[in-house]
Amino acid sequence: MPDQFFTDIYRDTEHLTWAPTEQVREHGRRRTRRTRIVATLAGVVAVAVVATGAVALAGGREGAPTPVLPATGSPTPTPTPSATPTPSPTPSTRNTPGAPPSSPSTTSGSPSNGSTSPAIPAEALLRASDLPRGFRAAGSDLDGDWSFNFAASNACADTPTLSAKERAERGAVFGKPDASSVIERVRRYSLNGAKATIAWARTVTECEPRDEYSSLSIADSGFAGDGSLLIRFDGSGLISYTLFVRQGDLVAEVWLGSLTNKTEARRLAQRAADRLCAGTDAC
Repeated sequence: MPDQFFTDIYRDTEHLTWAPTEQVREHGRRRTRRTRIVATLAGVVAVAVVATGAVALAGGREGAPTPVLPATGSPTPTPTPSATPTPSPTPSTRNTPGAPPSSPSTTSGSPSNGSTSPAIPAEALLRASDLPRGFRAAGSDLDGDWSFNFAASNACADTPTLSAKERAERGAVFGKPDASSVIERVRRYSLNGAKATIAWARTVTECEPRDEYSSLSIADSGFAGDGSLLIRFDGSGLISYTLFVRQGDLVAEVWLGSLTNKTEARRLAQRAADRLCAGTDAC
C-alpha cells in the first residue's frame, strides 16, 4: 500500500504547471545580483559612517566625501583604528604602604684585602732589574717542575696538602746564560688563605724525609712583607732555594735556582714585597 505522505504530494501537484528550466535559471541569477548589490551598499554605508566619525573626532569642518560606488564586488572595509589604552603605572614597592624598603643593589665580592679584582697586575711581579746583573726576562711560561710542590714531593715521604684555594695566578721567568732560571709565581688567595699558605710552607719543612739524600729546611724567615720564608732544598747534594713573601692576600713564590747567597735572597725578597703592593692595598 503506498505511503500516505507521497499520495498527498501527488494529489496536490498533479495539475501544477512548471516554469521552463531557462526561466528558473534567470530568476536565480537576478536574485544573486540583488544580493551582491545589497552587500555592496551595506559596505559603503559602513565606510561612510567610519569616515564621517573620524572627521568629526578630528574637528574637521568639511563633510565626509561622497563615496563612489564600485562597479562590481564589495569593497574591503577599512579597519577601525582601536585606541591603545595607556597602561597604569606599576606601583613602586617603596611607595606601597606597609611594604619593606627596597634593598640597595649588590656588587660582586672583592678579595678580603679590599682589592677590586682577583686578577693580578703585571706590576705586582718582579722585573729583570730587580735581579742580579745579567738576568733577562724570559716570558711567563710556568710549565715544568721548578716549584716548591715539586721539591717537597721529592723530599717528603708524605707532603701536607694546602687547603687554601687560589683565586688567581700570574708568573714571570728570568734567565741568565751562566745560571739557572729564576721563576716567580704570584697567587691571590683570601687573606686567611694567604696566611695559611705561609704556615703550610713552614709545615712542609717539618715533614718526614723520603730518604737520607733529600731534605727541606728553613734558612731564614720574617725578613720581608707581611710574612716571608727562605727554604733550602737539598736533593742528593744539589742545593736550591725557594722564597715565599706575602703582602695581604698575595703570596709570591720565587724559585731562586743557583742564587744561594742569603744576602742577595733577602734583597730580592724585599723587592718582591714592594712589587706585590701594586696588586693589593694591604700595604
